[in-house]
Amino acid sequence: MANERLRAALLQHGVSIAQLAEAITVDPKTVERWVTKGRSPYRRHRYAVASYLGVEETYLWPEALTREQVASASESEILTVYPHRWAVPRDAWGRLFASASEEIGILVYSGLFLADDAGLVRMLGEKADAGVRVRILLGDPDCAEVAQRGRDEGIDGGMVAKIRKVLVLYRPLRGRANVEIRLHATVLHNSIYRADDQLLVNTHVYGTPAVNAPVFHLRKVLGGDMVATYTESFERVWDGARPIGF
Repeated sequence: MANERLRAALLQHGVSIAQLAEAITVDPKTVERWVTKGRSPYRRHRYAVASYLGVEETYLWPEALTREQVASASESEILTVYPHRWAVPRDAWGRLFASASEEIGILVYSGLFLADDAGLVRMLGEKADAGVRVRILLGDPDCAEVAQRGRDEGIDGGMVAKIRKVLVLYRPLRGRANVEIRLHATVLHNSIYRADDQLLVNTHVYGTPAVNAPVFHLRKVLGGDMVATYTESFERVWDGARPIGF
């Protein structure tokens, strides 16, 4: 049976069988068999193909890895666990975004602690000027979900006020090339801060401000699926959010 996922990935990226074969140093006939006959490559070749095409190995070959292998790779994606956001070194956020060469993503209700840092906002602008895509998702200050989060944290309308302040603080970024800001009306279980294949994930705990909740520092490892789970969540929120007016 043909591997239609691999075929689709090649078409999506405009890569021919010959180009893929040359990139990973195998015979084109071997790659053709992977596509047309559904043959499963050696693990090193699966890694190379997935990396070259920028997709998950488990997406291209769902049966190739055992549960134990996926679990082991996913565990390797965890670099550090901080018991509270306030325990994350202050410069960790700047170092995270400074490392980005392609993509920066921020998914929060307000993320005031970031927007309140003029140096970090300036860095986001500089990254955008250098061609990095910067996407920021803030809670819609008029939605019921934001109001409920304010009540859950015991600050009531304070959450709305923080978001409106952040919108003001991000004015230097609004309308800038490569910067997109959207408002979402989502019940967030995590705030996500992304720089390419690295994430800082701030969990949300009922009745507890995000600053007191744990943070996971993750980095993508081929074969793992933790980073992919969070980045897919980011994309779902992004697709349902609305652009802000300038």
